[in-house]
Amino acid sequence: MTGWSIAEAARVLLAAEDSGTARGPITEEWPGLDVRTAYAVQDEALRLRLARGEKLIGLKLGLTSKAKQERMGVDRPVMAWLTDAMVLPAADPLPKLIHPRAEPEIVFVLGSRLAGPGVTAATAMAAVDRVYGGIEVIDSRYADFRFAAPDTIADNASSSVFRVGSVGVAPTGMDLTLEACLLEADGAIVDSATGAAVLGHPGEALALAANALAERGLALEEGWIVLTGGLTDAVPVSPGARIAAHFTSLGSITLAG
Repeated sequence: MTGWSIAEAARVLLAAEDSGTARGPITEEWPGLDVRTAYAVQDEALRLRLARGEKLIGLKLGLTSKAKQERMGVDRPVMAWLTDAMVLPAADPLPKLIHPRAEPEIVFVLGSRLAGPGVTAATAMAAVDRVYGGIEVIDSRYADFRFAAPDTIADNASSSVFRVGSVGVAPTGMDLTLEACLLEADGAIVDSATGAAVLGHPGEALALAANALAERGLALEEGWIVLTGGLTDAVPVSPGARIAAHFTSLGSITLAG
């Protein structure tokens, strides 16, 4: 199509999400879609979400491992918005999605506002009230997960739903670099990692988010949920599949496809 704009891209991607319909990368039709413009698309999509009754509850990070960054041709993680419509209650199965993939995450709940610039991992962690384990289910609106970095940013970093565990721990009570996680799919362990997989320490991801938001005149707010990025590669979730993430200190989280 011709006549792409920030508003049109936000509308198209949100419609694709709502209908569960995959499409081709927008950058192939709109070469001018760069990272800065893609974040503007993301913000416009958030405006549309809020207008239809969703509530902003936090932020997610993606591409927090160097390997994933190199694969996507970016030099920093990407960020995206979380709303209450993305929370998957404990007893609920996955909604109908295009091609869901699950990844375990270390999740922060903020006890105080965190604003950059100049935030370090230490100052970021001082703003954290509780640490949880979680599973995020990503679901790109692009066919075959084929996209450039601006495409996925505009698509709210492939957000769909996430589940947070029930075990919350004070950040001072654990070493997040050593917090281990086993990812299980249909009874078999398929991957494992520790918190060090997220930029060396998940607090580094939190600091990065605060500083990057400051460049846009924004901050992380008290009470927000922050998904710090996948500890492992994401595993496809087929219909009827059972996925579980088992953490050393943060309990286990399961979901059914």
